Amino acid sequence: MTTIRNNWKKEEIAEIYNTPILELIYQAASVHRQFFDAQEVQVCTLLSVKTGGCPEDCSYCPQAARYHTDVKVEKLMEVKEVLGKAREAKDSGSTRFCMGAAWREVRDNRDFDKVIEMVKGVNQMGLEVCCTLGMLTPEQAKKLKDAGLYAYNHNLDTSEEFYSDIISTRTYQDRIETLENVRVAKISVCSGGIIGMGEQEKDRIGMLHTLATLPEHPESVPVNALVPVEGTPLEDQEKVSVWEMIRMIATSRIIMPKAMVRLSAGRVRMSLEEQALCFLAGANSIFAGDKLLTTPNPASIQDQEMFQILQLKPRKAFQEAHHQ
Repeated sequence: MTTIRNNWKKEEIAEIYNTPILELIYQAASVHRQFFDAQEVQVCTLLSVKTGGCPEDCSYCPQAARYHTDVKVEKLMEVKEVLGKAREAKDSGSTRFCMGAAWREVRDNRDFDKVIEMVKGVNQMGLEVCCTLGMLTPEQAKKLKDAGLYAYNHNLDTSEEFYSDIISTRTYQDRIETLENVRVAKISVCSGGIIGMGEQEKDRIGMLHTLATLPEHPESVPVNALVPVEGTPLEDQEKVSVWEMIRMIATSRIIMPKAMVRLSAGRVRMSLEEQALCFLAGANSIFAGDKLLTTPNPASIQDQEMFQILQLKPRKAFQEAHHQ
């Protein structure tokens, strides 16, 4: 039986990552079956409740105010509108609803009060509510928890060493502190990263090492492939191969066996067969809906077909509730 470890060494993770690919998929699939029903995939919907105009300079992101992309800056959505979208998501089979705001950090103002109302409303629908709002203080994390927040997403993006090549407006330590604040508030942690930003293999391994050696593994680890957006510094990056995505997913599965590993951005550029290999390698969560914040995502009708062909079933909400 696989044991849960938080003392991984980078060399061990590198060795797993570089295992011959078919063997790696087999090992990851074996670990996956010890902890999960392999037929079950969590369907999450992501909604941008506040788009664009962000003061950060994340090189991959079309929402940064300093880049000229065709993302229009919009103010925070109204609570009623967001709850309508959550209901649609639930009706189309999602069990987790994630709300993203293009903020650097949460400020204690009327907008935050509105987000609290959104969290309460979505929670009452029986959906797992997730937010991604930038940096959080311990007090803000507690307020979100009290409103019924289930999970908080704050990605590490890449390794600590490569981080400053991608973002200069905040530090890696800021990231880690927000994750700690979320954990202390007893909110489920969702944290992963992006590959294909010009990082080296050691940066991918470094990021996985940071996640796998946190005092507790994140409950959810999104693996994103960069979707280059015109107007951002990374607009000319080459597409990462599906094999690199599979190595990331399989390695995450082996070193963080209980985490939901999420096949996130970049899925729109994958064939059904490629996605099937990702599920085989231990991915058990996807984002559904037409858009991921501002980049395209497969239409829900394609996803329903994929679930039928691969005979997958959506995971029910709050299955981990007994761990909380």
